[in-house]
Amino acid sequence: MKQLVCYLTAALPCASFTEDLVLAMSDNGVDCVELGIPFSDPVADGEVIAKANAQVLRKGFALGDVAAIARNVHARMRLFVMSYANPLYHNDLDSVFAAFAQSGISGLIIPDVPLEESAPYKQAAARHQMSLVPLVAPTTPPARVQMLTESVDSSAFVYLVAYAGITGAAKNEDLQPLIASIRAHCAAPIFVGFGVNAHNARQKADGVDGVIVGSAIVQILLQDIGDSEKIRNICALCKTIKEAINS
Repeated sequence: MKQLVCYLTAALPCASFTEDLVLAMSDNGVDCVELGIPFSDPVADGEVIAKANAQVLRKGFALGDVAAIARNVHARMRLFVMSYANPLYHNDLDSVFAAFAQSGISGLIIPDVPLEESAPYKQAAARHQMSLVPLVAPTTPPARVQMLTESVDSSAFVYLVAYAGITGAAKNEDLQPLIASIRAHCAAPIFVGFGVNAHNARQKADGVDGVIVGSAIVQILLQDIGDSEKIRNICALCKTIKEAINS
Protein backbone atom coordinates (compact mmCIF):
# COMPACT_ATOMS: atom_id res chain seq x y z
CA MET A 1 0.00 0.00 0.00
CA LYS A 2 1.30 3.44 -0.89
CA GLN A 3 1.95 5.70 2.06
CA LEU A 4 0.73 9.18 2.91
CA VAL A 5 3.20 11.57 4.54
CA CYS A 6 1.88 14.91 5.76
CA TYR A 7 3.73 18.11 6.60
CA LEU A 8 2.48 20.29 9.45
CA THR A 9 3.86 23.61 10.62
CA ALA A 10 4.51 22.70 14.25
CA ALA A 11 2.53 24.64 16.89
CA LEU A 12 0.12 26.24 14.40
CA PRO A 13 -1.97 27.55 16.03
CA CYS A 14 -0.52 25.98 19.22
CA ALA A 15 1.33 22.86 20.36
CA SER A 16 -1.71 21.15 21.88
CA PHE A 17 -3.64 21.57 18.63
CA THR A 18 -0.80 19.98 16.67
CA GLU A 19 -0.88 17.01 19.03
CA ASP A 20 -4.65 16.62 18.64
CA LEU A 21 -4.37 16.87 14.86
CA VAL A 22 -1.59 14.27 14.60
CA LEU A 23 -3.58 11.82 16.70
CA ALA A 24 -6.66 12.36 14.53
CA MET A 25 -4.59 11.94 11.37
CA SER A 26 -3.35 8.58 12.65
CA ASP A 27 -6.94 7.32 12.37
CA ASN A 28 -7.46 8.71 8.87
CA GLY A 29 -4.84 7.12 6.67
CA VAL A 30 -1.73 9.14 7.49
CA ASP A 31 1.40 7.00 7.84
CA CYS A 32 3.99 9.62 8.77
CA VAL A 33 4.09 13.29 9.77
CA GLU A 34 6.77 15.88 9.12
CA LEU A 35 6.81 18.38 11.97
CA GLY A 36 7.97 21.60 10.33
CA ILE A 37 10.14 23.91 12.42
CA PRO A 38 9.07 27.50 11.67
CA PHE A 39 11.78 29.63 10.08
CA SER A 40 11.75 33.24 8.87
CA ASP A 41 13.28 32.52 5.44
CA PRO A 42 11.90 29.20 4.18
CA VAL A 43 13.49 29.34 0.73
CA ALA A 44 12.06 26.02 -0.54
CA ASP A 45 8.52 26.82 0.55
CA GLY A 46 5.81 28.83 -1.10
CA GLU A 47 3.61 31.60 0.23
CA VAL A 48 1.28 29.33 2.22
CA ILE A 49 3.94 27.71 4.39
CA ALA A 50 5.88 30.97 4.71
CA LYS A 51 2.75 32.65 6.09
CA ALA A 52 2.21 29.79 8.54
CA ASN A 53 5.82 30.02 9.73
CA ALA A 54 5.48 33.74 10.34
CA GLN A 55 2.35 33.26 12.43
CA VAL A 56 4.03 30.75 14.74
CA LEU A 57 7.20 32.81 15.08
CA ARG A 58 5.20 35.90 16.08
CA LYS A 59 3.70 33.92 18.96
CA GLY A 60 7.09 32.70 20.14
CA PHE A 61 8.60 29.33 19.31
CA ALA A 62 11.42 27.12 20.61
CA LEU A 63 12.90 23.90 19.28
CA GLY A 64 11.83 22.27 22.52
CA ASP A 65 8.20 22.74 21.43
CA VAL A 66 8.72 20.18 18.65
CA ALA A 67 10.27 17.65 21.03
CA ALA A 68 7.39 18.14 23.44
CA ILE A 69 4.80 17.55 20.70
CA ALA A 70 6.63 14.44 19.54
CA ARG A 71 6.80 12.95 23.03
CA ASN A 72 3.01 13.01 23.24
CA VAL A 73 2.22 11.51 19.82
CA HIS A 74 5.11 9.33 18.65
CA ALA A 75 3.50 6.15 19.98
CA ARG A 76 0.74 6.63 17.40
CA MET A 77 2.58 8.24 14.48
CA ARG A 78 5.98 7.93 12.82
CA LEU A 79 7.59 11.37 12.93
CA PHE A 80 10.27 13.29 11.07
CA VAL A 81 11.40 16.87 11.59
CA MET A 82 11.62 19.24 8.64
CA SER A 83 13.93 22.16 9.43
CA TYR A 84 16.15 24.62 7.67
CA ALA A 85 19.75 24.58 8.81
CA ASN A 86 19.71 27.89 10.66
CA PRO A 87 17.53 26.92 13.66
CA LEU A 88 19.63 23.78 14.15
CA TYR A 89 23.03 25.35 13.50
CA HIS A 90 22.50 28.07 16.11
CA ASN A 91 22.00 25.44 18.79
CA ASP A 92 24.20 22.61 19.91
CA LEU A 93 23.51 19.98 17.27
CA ASP A 94 24.20 17.03 19.53
CA SER A 95 21.83 18.31 22.23
CA VAL A 96 19.09 19.11 19.72
CA PHE A 97 19.34 15.75 17.99
CA ALA A 98 19.43 13.95 21.33
CA ALA A 99 16.21 15.68 22.38
CA PHE A 100 14.57 14.77 19.08
CA ALA A 101 15.62 11.13 19.36
CA GLN A 102 14.46 10.87 22.96
CA SER A 103 11.08 12.24 21.85
CA GLY A 104 10.58 9.47 19.29
CA ILE A 105 11.54 11.35 16.12
CA SER A 106 12.92 9.05 13.41
CA GLY A 107 14.92 11.52 11.36
CA LEU A 108 15.26 14.94 9.76
CA ILE A 109 14.78 16.65 6.43
CA ILE A 110 17.05 19.70 6.00
CA PRO A 111 16.42 21.10 2.51
CA ASP A 112 19.08 23.82 2.46
CA VAL A 113 22.10 21.72 3.50
CA PRO A 114 23.99 20.45 0.44
CA LEU A 115 25.68 17.07 0.51
CA GLU A 116 29.11 18.68 0.81
CA GLU A 117 28.12 20.43 4.06
CA SER A 118 26.01 17.68 5.59
CA ALA A 119 28.66 15.81 7.61
CA PRO A 120 27.98 17.47 11.01
CA TYR A 121 24.25 16.80 10.66
CA LYS A 122 24.76 13.21 9.48
CA GLN A 123 27.16 12.52 12.33
CA ALA A 124 24.82 13.97 14.95
CA ALA A 125 21.91 11.99 13.52
CA ALA A 126 23.93 8.77 13.47
CA ARG A 127 24.98 9.21 17.09
CA HIS A 128 21.31 9.21 18.05
CA GLN A 129 20.08 6.50 15.65
CA MET A 130 18.22 8.92 13.41
CA SER A 131 18.30 9.34 9.64
CA LEU A 132 18.82 12.30 7.34
CA VAL A 133 16.41 12.24 4.41
CA PRO A 134 17.98 13.25 1.06
CA LEU A 135 16.12 15.39 -1.45
CA VAL A 136 16.44 14.53 -5.13
CA ALA A 137 15.03 16.76 -7.87
CA PRO A 138 14.61 16.46 -11.65
CA THR A 139 17.62 18.78 -11.99
CA THR A 140 19.90 16.49 -9.93
CA PRO A 141 22.65 15.01 -12.16
CA PRO A 142 22.80 11.18 -12.28
CA ALA A 143 26.15 10.94 -10.48
CA ARG A 144 24.81 13.12 -7.67
CA VAL A 145 21.64 11.03 -7.43
CA GLN A 146 23.87 8.06 -6.63
CA MET A 147 25.89 10.03 -4.07
CA LEU A 148 22.71 11.24 -2.32
CA THR A 149 20.86 7.95 -2.22
CA GLU A 150 23.32 5.04 -2.03
CA SER A 151 23.71 5.27 1.75
CA VAL A 152 20.07 5.95 2.65
CA ASP A 153 18.87 3.76 5.48
CA SER A 154 15.89 1.67 4.40
CA SER A 155 14.10 2.82 7.56
CA ALA A 156 14.13 6.37 6.15
CA PHE A 157 13.05 7.49 2.67
CA VAL A 158 14.12 9.50 -0.35
CA TYR A 159 12.26 12.79 -0.77
CA LEU A 160 11.61 13.13 -4.49
CA VAL A 161 11.01 16.78 -5.34
CA ALA A 162 8.39 16.76 -8.08
CA TYR A 163 9.76 19.82 -9.91
CA ALA A 164 12.33 22.58 -9.62
CA GLY A 165 10.69 25.39 -7.66
CA ILE A 166 8.87 25.99 -4.38
CA THR A 167 6.24 24.00 -2.53
CA GLY A 168 2.63 24.44 -3.47
CA ALA A 169 3.14 25.21 -7.15
CA ALA A 170 1.29 23.31 -9.87
CA LYS A 171 3.91 21.83 -12.19
CA ASN A 172 4.42 18.48 -13.87
CA GLU A 173 7.62 16.62 -14.71
CA ASP A 174 8.24 13.15 -16.12
CA LEU A 175 9.79 11.59 -13.04
CA GLN A 176 9.99 7.98 -14.20
CA PRO A 177 13.65 8.04 -15.38
CA LEU A 178 14.68 9.69 -12.12
CA ILE A 179 12.70 7.16 -10.08
CA ALA A 180 14.45 4.33 -11.93
CA SER A 181 17.82 5.92 -11.20
CA ILE A 182 17.06 6.16 -7.48
CA ARG A 183 15.84 2.54 -7.39
CA ALA A 184 19.14 1.44 -8.92
CA HIS A 185 21.08 2.82 -5.97
CA CYS A 186 18.97 2.24 -2.87
CA ALA A 187 16.15 0.16 -1.42
CA ALA A 188 14.62 2.94 0.66
CA PRO A 189 11.06 4.00 -0.19
CA ILE A 190 10.59 7.00 -2.45
CA PHE A 191 7.99 9.61 -1.53
CA VAL A 192 7.16 12.43 -3.91
CA GLY A 193 6.36 15.92 -2.65
CA PHE A 194 5.83 19.52 -3.85
CA GLY A 195 2.45 20.42 -5.28
CA VAL A 196 0.63 17.22 -4.24
CA ASN A 197 -3.09 17.69 -3.59
CA ALA A 198 -6.36 15.79 -3.80
CA HIS A 199 -6.65 16.44 -7.55
CA ASN A 200 -3.25 15.15 -8.65
CA ALA A 201 -2.17 12.73 -5.90
CA ARG A 202 -2.98 9.59 -7.89
CA GLN A 203 -0.93 10.81 -10.86
CA LYS A 204 1.95 11.97 -8.66
CA ALA A 205 2.08 8.58 -6.92
CA ASP A 206 2.87 6.74 -10.16
CA GLY A 207 6.01 4.66 -9.67
CA VAL A 208 6.74 5.77 -6.10
CA ASP A 209 5.95 4.43 -2.66
CA GLY A 210 3.89 7.35 -1.44
CA VAL A 211 3.25 11.07 -1.52
CA ILE A 212 4.05 14.02 0.73
CA VAL A 213 1.31 16.61 1.20
CA GLY A 214 2.13 19.96 2.76
CA SER A 215 0.69 23.19 1.39
CA ALA A 216 -2.77 21.69 0.86
CA ILE A 217 -2.92 20.91 4.59
CA VAL A 218 -1.36 24.16 5.79
CA GLN A 219 -3.92 26.08 3.73
CA ILE A 220 -6.61 24.58 5.96
CA LEU A 221 -4.62 25.39 9.09
CA LEU A 222 -4.59 29.05 8.02
CA GLN A 223 -8.35 29.26 7.47
CA ASP A 224 -10.45 31.37 9.83
CA ILE A 225 -12.52 28.46 11.13
CA GLY A 226 -12.73 26.59 14.44
CA ASP A 227 -10.07 24.12 15.49
CA SER A 228 -12.42 21.14 15.40
CA GLU A 229 -13.47 22.04 11.86
CA LYS A 230 -9.84 22.30 10.79
CA ILE A 231 -9.17 18.82 12.11
CA ARG A 232 -12.28 17.40 10.38
CA ASN A 233 -11.38 19.03 7.06
CA ILE A 234 -7.75 17.93 7.17
CA CYS A 235 -8.70 14.36 8.07
CA ALA A 236 -11.23 14.27 5.22
CA LEU A 237 -8.53 15.49 2.82
CA CYS A 238 -6.11 12.86 4.07
CA LYS A 239 -8.65 10.06 3.63
CA THR A 240 -9.39 11.25 0.08
CA ILE A 241 -5.71 11.35 -0.87
CA LYS A 242 -4.91 8.00 0.74
CA GLU A 243 -7.76 6.37 -1.16
CA ALA A 244 -6.72 8.05 -4.41
CA ILE A 245 -3.11 6.92 -4.34
CA ASN A 246 -4.19 3.35 -3.61
CA SER A 247 -7.02 3.10 -6.13
